[in-house]
Amino acid sequence: MTDSLLIAIDGPSGSGKSSTSRGVAQRLGLAYLDTGSLYRAAAIVFLESGLDAAQTELITELVTTAKIEPGTDPLHPSTTVNGRDVTEAIREPRVSEKVSVVATILPVRQWLNERFRSIIDAQDRRIVVEGRDITTVVAPDADLRVLLVADPAARIARRQAELGGQVDASAVTDQVVRRDRDDATVSQFEQPAEGVELVDSTHMGLDEVIETICAMVPGRES
Repeated sequence: MTDSLLIAIDGPSGSGKSSTSRGVAQRLGLAYLDTGSLYRAAAIVFLESGLDAAQTELITELVTTAKIEPGTDPLHPSTTVNGRDVTEAIREPRVSEKVSVVATILPVRQWLNERFRSIIDAQDRRIVVEGRDITTVVAPDADLRVLLVADPAARIARRQAELGGQVDASAVTDQVVRRDRDDATVSQFEQPAEGVELVDSTHMGLDEVIETICAMVPGRES
């Protein structure tokens, strides 16, 4: 297959975006981009700088001059910062607690959005891209746009399982609810825009969600 197939998947924390997007990419033979990993990598740049969260101009300068690179293999997702592998480090609770600091700085978002678009083009638009405002800002012209949601209890449980008990339930709840609240100030991801398909994964298994989205691809027989 050489035709472009760009799939954009948005959703709140813990909705299953990453697992679903990787599964869809594998099923359809596409590349995969977790835009959240770049935000997390930017948070590492911020954390290691020693800057205060209020120093937004300096944070922007540091982030936009750093070499933040994502891998696009859905079987082996990876992220590097200035040549250093941070694939595991970006999932640490300390990063989750601070990612909204960089994610709510508009110049950082604008710079990252341009990075996302360049990665999409580099993959000849054969890629599944997931994040917060991919369906509306980064790739509003995607072949398929999906908003993946789940009720808060399910999202919190999924995130806690993902973290493997590294943090307690109250901390996970804070991360999920607070990050959604913070990010909602700069990104609209809670209601589907016109032309965006809504998928509620609350009572669905991963395979079912993957197949549901694959069946939505234009021209694909389910």
